Amino acid sequence: MDLTPTDRAKDYRDRLLAFMDEHVLPAEPVYADQLRAAGDPHFQPPVMEELKAEAKRRGLWNLFHPDPGLGAGLSNVEYAPLAEIHGRSMLAAEACNCSAPDTGNMEVLTLFGTDQQKKEWLDPLLAGEIRSAFAMTEPAVASSDATNIELDITRDGDDYVLNGRKWWATNAAHPNCRILIVMGRTDRDAAPHRRQSMVLVPMDTPGVEVVRSMPVFGMQEHGGHCEITFTDARVPATNLIAGEGDGFAIGQARLGPGRIHHCMRAIGMAERALRLMCERALSRVTFGEPVAARSNIQDWIAEARIEIERTRLLTMKAAWLMDTVGNREARVEIAAIKVAAPAMLKLIADRAIQVHGAGGMTEDFPLTHLYVQARALAIADGPDEVHKRTLALTELRRYDPSFGKTAR
Repeated sequence: MDLTPTDRAKDYRDRLLAFMDEHVLPAEPVYADQLRAAGDPHFQPPVMEELKAEAKRRGLWNLFHPDPGLGAGLSNVEYAPLAEIHGRSMLAAEACNCSAPDTGNMEVLTLFGTDQQKKEWLDPLLAGEIRSAFAMTEPAVASSDATNIELDITRDGDDYVLNGRKWWATNAAHPNCRILIVMGRTDRDAAPHRRQSMVLVPMDTPGVEVVRSMPVFGMQEHGGHCEITFTDARVPATNLIAGEGDGFAIGQARLGPGRIHHCMRAIGMAERALRLMCERALSRVTFGEPVAARSNIQDWIAEARIEIERTRLLTMKAAWLMDTVGNREARVEIAAIKVAAPAMLKLIADRAIQVHGAGGMTEDFPLTHLYVQARALAIADGPDEVHKRTLALTELRRYDPSFGKTAR
């Protein structure tokens, strides 16, 4: 396994770090002030558009996209450290047009979209002119098993008609969100993994209603996590992605790269939490000594470094396998990092909050945001239990190849 950075990866890293120091990190208080002044958690602060323009100018745009004609053309091993840098600020990924769920949606359209679908939706997404959302999860069923999904997509002449309810459609409240990729059931009598399909549904389609944007631990995310109802929502049949029954396979193709992006950003978040913990421990004095002199705090700092390095190595191994043998063959490592990275970030963010005392629970520091992101990531893109099941079945089948293959 060779993880030596290529020359172009080093170049992107240096330029991205400079962009972070010179523009992104200084923009954080400006962004917060503009958002607060607007009185709308989903308002698009003008400073973000300024950051996006600067990222384009510096050639730091669409770094995630593996197609050199559409993005940077980097491998997973090359992009992973850049995603980690993005994780150090909640503004960085969007500033470089590398934020979820747009990245996954752009990859779906690149792999499976028709020429018309690419022209209408992929091109403006790549240009950063619009945002998108992905609607899969439903409130009435356990969506960790995607074969449960019940929203109906019914063919009616030259159209598809959608009826059902989704929630946790991340980014659907963003003011620039224009398109949904919706996963629903087109054939309830088909084999379990052939019942689902994906269709493109513009946000302004009659019958599509954003019911609410759901807070997470009392916090409203900028792009929102939305509950959406579909009532006789009609779209052209040409909005179908790939073919009927391909939804589950498309979803698996979409989620693999997205999971590694999430995990690398989590490592970047953890690095920031560790830095804040160290700075706070050195600057605060209790009982005549810096907090950093306490042995338990030193343990926390040492353990944080160990956990970050361990998680980074496991994530880079997953990236290397994705590049060399493909996402399917790397599924065990992808499952492992999806469990390890959120747990690592949650522990470090929690301890950093503790070192900050009462201040750590305020918005004066980004730690509560990091903690919430970690906790949510243990559910998003598949809960820990599903990924642990993948790992356990792989281990058990080393000893009994037939184990669990007939269970549903």
